[in-house]
Amino acid sequence: MDTQQELNQKILQTITKIRNEHPELVKYLTEMPVVHSDDEDVNKKALKDYHDSLIKLLAGYKEKHN
Repeated sequence: MDTQQELNQKILQTITKIRNEHPELVKYLTEMPVVHSDDEDVNKKALKDYHDSLIKLLAGYKEKHN
């Protein structure tokens, strides 16, 4: 599994891609909260889940609009 830093970097890259290529999706970014915990494993899972949800949002949008 990726480290927290790697997951944060992936999330940042995906959000940047959404903002640059599909700014109409930015309004949905605030609807996907990230949960923070003192437990590193919980944080990693939450970050991975958040990144996965961003990827699904982007993929779903591309599928409908291509």
